[in-house]
Amino acid sequence: MDLNPQVKKAGFLQRLKDFPIKLKDDVTKRIKNVHKLGKDDPRRIIHSIKVGLSLTIVSMLYYVRPLYNSFGVSGMWAILTVVVVSEFTVGGTLSKGLNRAFATLIAGALGVGAVHLARFCGHKGEPVVLGVLVFSLAAAATFSRFFPRIKQRYDYGALIFILTFSMVAVSGYRTNEILVIAYQRLSTILIGGTICILVSIFVFPVWAGEDLHKMVANNIIKLANSLEGFAGEYFPSSEKTSKETKSCVREYKTILTSKSTEDTLANLARWEPGHGRFRLRHPWTKYLKIAGLVRQCAIHFEILNGYVLSDAKAPQDSISKIQDPCLIMSKEASEALKVIAKSIKTISRYNVCVNTHIKNSKNAIENLRLALKLSFPEPEKDLLQIIPVVTMASTLIDIVNYVEKISLAVEEFSGLAHFKETMDPKLSTEWGQHQLLHKGTVKPVLEDDNKEEYNNPPHVVIAVNDEQPSTVNEKNVNLAAEKTTIVVA
Repeated sequence: MDLNPQVKKAGFLQRLKDFPIKLKDDVTKRIKNVHKLGKDDPRRIIHSIKVGLSLTIVSMLYYVRPLYNSFGVSGMWAILTVVVVSEFTVGGTLSKGLNRAFATLIAGALGVGAVHLARFCGHKGEPVVLGVLVFSLAAAATFSRFFPRIKQRYDYGALIFILTFSMVAVSGYRTNEILVIAYQRLSTILIGGTICILVSIFVFPVWAGEDLHKMVANNIIKLANSLEGFAGEYFPSSEKTSKETKSCVREYKTILTSKSTEDTLANLARWEPGHGRFRLRHPWTKYLKIAGLVRQCAIHFEILNGYVLSDAKAPQDSISKIQDPCLIMSKEASEALKVIAKSIKTISRYNVCVNTHIKNSKNAIENLRLALKLSFPEPEKDLLQIIPVVTMASTLIDIVNYVEKISLAVEEFSGLAHFKETMDPKLSTEWGQHQLLHKGTVKPVLEDDNKEEYNNPPHVVIAVNDEQPSTVNEKNVNLAAEKTTIVVA
């Protein structure tokens, strides 16, 4: 009986003793989380400072006496506008700010009109008319929010329209200064929204379009890394070690869940003005087309990942028969993806380089088909061995086809976005050397004037300047007719 109180007392004292240590650990952990959150994206800290700056500026409507005399307590609407309109990106702030401004303007005008219309119906009919108008417009605006286009771009505006119209129409029943109230609220809302937009654009702006641009390019690079990682995991004799490839082979997984973020960024980017490398009417919707193809390609990587993790793999001798064309296919497709990502990042065209890699990967596909025919001349007998190999090879071929689709989509996008023409450095070096080798002029040599100078039969020197690379070496062609020699240089 006496033991339980002593045990409870000892436990309480121990918990009391451990409390400072646990509190210190908890505080340290939270500080580390806050530090990590700010370090991962320093723009979050800047955004927080921008919101505080906007609120401080708007508060002047209350602090400065002349401004307070003009707007009165309606200045609180400016503070409320700053709180609800401030978003992380410029596109988000513009979207909410413009939606709120136009919705408030239209709803306020309709609300004032509804109050004046209802007053013509007498004291008893006024609340009935106002109730019918509030019900009708609120129901119609709410239903409009179900339309996909309105839901995507104007949902916040529809919500503010319902709120403003209802407040103006209902409050107008008990006051005679409805125009003054509407003017003050509209003015303060416009002031708060304008301050938010100006701070968002001119103080360390965060552009949704730029984030979308980088996200699509980085996702393509992740596909390239995953493809290289698969080659290193599935074909153990390849150059990359397992430690290097394990971290790369699963990079595609983040692409599978990126659709909602891409849709949101594309929607916000359309609200943004022209900035930096992006013009006013930049084709933001084309990013979604490219991102969709990238995501479909990533789904095939999920299948390949199943082969890497599977315990029931194809026999090693069967894999070795198709290893060389599969490695070439993976390497060329991966290089094509990297060049495509570089093209998007730099807003430059590298069509020649991309097409070269895709052509090489397609040649590897033909070699793969030939290797399968030669390695398994009787598919019926080797059915258990050939099914896993053929399934993996078929998935790899599908990935190459998707790489080509991505290339075509980016090529279409580059024309609309006015990418600058650029040649790959390696190709440009080869092109310059080729031009030097094939540049020259045509020099006719007269028979009578140059016998003593050249001590050779009469000839014509022709230097050929090709537009395409040539593998023909310099050679002399002696013609018996008219004793003329043509030298092609």
